[in-house]
Amino acid sequence: MTLLHYDEELLRSLGRVYGDELPRFLESLLRPGSRLYARVNVLRVDPGELVDRLRMRNIEVYRDEELPEAIYFRIYGPYKVGLKDKVVVVDKETAESVVLGANVYAPGVIKCYYDVRVGDEVTVVTRNGFPVAEGVLITDCHEAIKRRRGVVVEVHRSLYRTARIRDLPEFSEGLIYPQSLPAMYVARILDPGPGDLVVDLCAAPGGKTGHVVEISRGRVHIIAFDRSKNKVERMVRELSRLGHLPYVETWVADTRYVHEDFPWIRADKVLVDPPCSALGVRPKLGDRKTYRDILTLRGYQAQFLRAASRILKPGGTIVYSTCTVTLEENEEVVEEIIEEERCLEVSEVRIGRALGGAYGHYRNSYTRFHPHIHDTPGYFIAKLTKKC
Repeated sequence: MTLLHYDEELLRSLGRVYGDELPRFLESLLRPGSRLYARVNVLRVDPGELVDRLRMRNIEVYRDEELPEAIYFRIYGPYKVGLKDKVVVVDKETAESVVLGANVYAPGVIKCYYDVRVGDEVTVVTRNGFPVAEGVLITDCHEAIKRRRGVVVEVHRSLYRTARIRDLPEFSEGLIYPQSLPAMYVARILDPGPGDLVVDLCAAPGGKTGHVVEISRGRVHIIAFDRSKNKVERMVRELSRLGHLPYVETWVADTRYVHEDFPWIRADKVLVDPPCSALGVRPKLGDRKTYRDILTLRGYQAQFLRAASRILKPGGTIVYSTCTVTLEENEEVVEEIIEEERCLEVSEVRIGRALGGAYGHYRNSYTRFHPHIHDTPGYFIAKLTKKC
């Protein structure tokens, strides 16, 4: 079964980055890395203490070699998943969790086939029929779809296996937040200082916002925006779980126009993590994109970055990041805005594990993570400073 459907123009675009390595890059998207990362909420627990607590329950967990707040769990597999007579179809986000061994929760269920009943053994599949796990139906499927809450399938076997982070009591206690390693570097590079006004233009689900709270020890004020009311409500619940709501002001707004709608904002630091093609996200259980999609997204990304530059104080910092890998959505967006906004300049980003591999006029200042090289999602980070 072909899981990646990219048109020829998009493949040529990816070839600009990967050249002869393109097949290896594409193949890496079909499987997870060897580590599942989470961030420790250092406002509530010391990372070493949390690791010891988990290990006392025989949970295999490790601390990252560079970031003190980062921990990870090993990912094992792939294993064989059988296709049973009865099937539960789940959405993309749910499938990406279930493939690593998570249970199936009601909000992610699309439909059930072949007279599925409680107690039946089922196969969990994606929309395109790709099997990701086997398990037992523990809640009436059709009722669960209506009520949108609770566990529907208890997963017993999945394509890959790792810790079920969201089932840990430490998750409920707000001690950990699942987050990729490259995404954790974003707040570190932003480097929020005491008294800073930090604006997160595309904040939901709140991972980077929460990290800013933690590394600043709550000594900053954060305004977190997202254009979706539902996403902002979900972000508020997540920040509440972590205990971060006192430090964060949330707004529903299209922040491509933040400089017009909120002209009073003068930010010290701005995070721009705009909607992107997500070509670096893995494992992919089905992806269909065209080069036209990339160009459309690039237009949006430039708008967010342009707006960020106009609410930023002189001497302030923007960190621009994406979980994609095309030049069009990364280096070219940054350099287009630098050409327009003459007061912006690129500042060097240094991450020991991810040096090099970038492009453009400032290639030595950007950071890229490549999945087939760094064993992470594909990711891009640029740091910009406003000099006037």
